[in-house]
Formats: sequence, structure tokens, C-alpha cells
Amino acid sequence: MRRYLLVLDRDLISADEQSRPEPISYLADRQEQEPCEVVVLTLVTTRQAQVPPFMRLSTARQIGRDPGRAPLPDHDVRAAEHRMNSAVHQLERTGCHATGVITGQRQLVNAVRAEMHGRDYDEVIVVTGRRGPWLARVLGLDSVRRLRMRLGHRLVVFPLGIAATHPAPVS
Repeated sequence: MRRYLLVLDRDLISADEQSRPEPISYLADRQEQEPCEVVVLTLVTTRQAQVPPFMRLSTARQIGRDPGRAPLPDHDVRAAEHRMNSAVHQLERTGCHATGVITGQRQLVNAVRAEMHGRDYDEVIVVTGRRGPWLARVLGLDSVRRLRMRLGHRLVVFPLGIAATHPAPVS
């Protein structure tokens, strides 16, 4: 049985309500070839502005804690739970054995590393709308490329917000 890690930091969307989202179709095709187990890892994305690192030290002294480590808002956790449950339900309808995990990690690379620690996955499928800071993209240090360096051909990326019919190749 093949094991897959499906990483979501955005909602799965499809072109219309009749079709399945691309990552679900991709995994359904894999399920037809061989039974599979999928772990859906959902990142809690916060809409709150992050405090820049250079301001954290002075702010931490004033308020007595690191403002970059504030607790996650309930509505963001509920949204992540909804994304996870929706993906698990869709995967189970295709015949895949699926479970879900919600992570409080805010960085995509750190969340994937933490989930993969001590676990073996045949492929890691990332569904993301994140492009990263422009400088990181120019230098090739954005999250997707960092994961590509670590995982190689085991990484499959579905970028959201870009009309793509197949997983995106990352050079």
C-alpha cells in the first residue's frame, strides 16, 4: 500500500461543482492502480499580520512575550479543520484510506518536515497558493523549491490560482 502526504494550506477548488479538485483526481488515479493511504496535513493560515523579526525583541520586552508566537485564532483553526475534513471525505469517496492532521506550524517547509519525521511517504503532494517573498523566489529559496531540494521526484505541487491541468513542474 502506497502512502501519500497531502499538504493543504488553501481550500481545494475545482473548475465546477461536478468535477473533483485536481489533487483528489490525482490520488483517485493512484488508488485505481494500487490501494493507497493518504494523510491530509492542513496548515492553519492566519489572516493576522505577523510582526517583523526586527521588531520582536523590543516588543517582547514591552509586553513580556514574543508577539510572533501568539495563539492561533479559533476561526482559523475551524477553517483548517473544515479544509481537512472536506479533503478526507472526498478522498474516502474515491476509495482511499484517509486521515487528517492539523498543524500549528506557520511555515510550509517546517510543517512538512515535522510530519515526515519518523514516517515514510511515497509522495508528498502540496496544494498551495503561496509564492513566497520575491527575493526568496529569485534566489530559489521559496518553500516549494526548498521542499523540492529535500524530496526530489517525490514532491508533486498543485499551485492554486493558476490554471493548470497537471501538477506543476518545479525546476
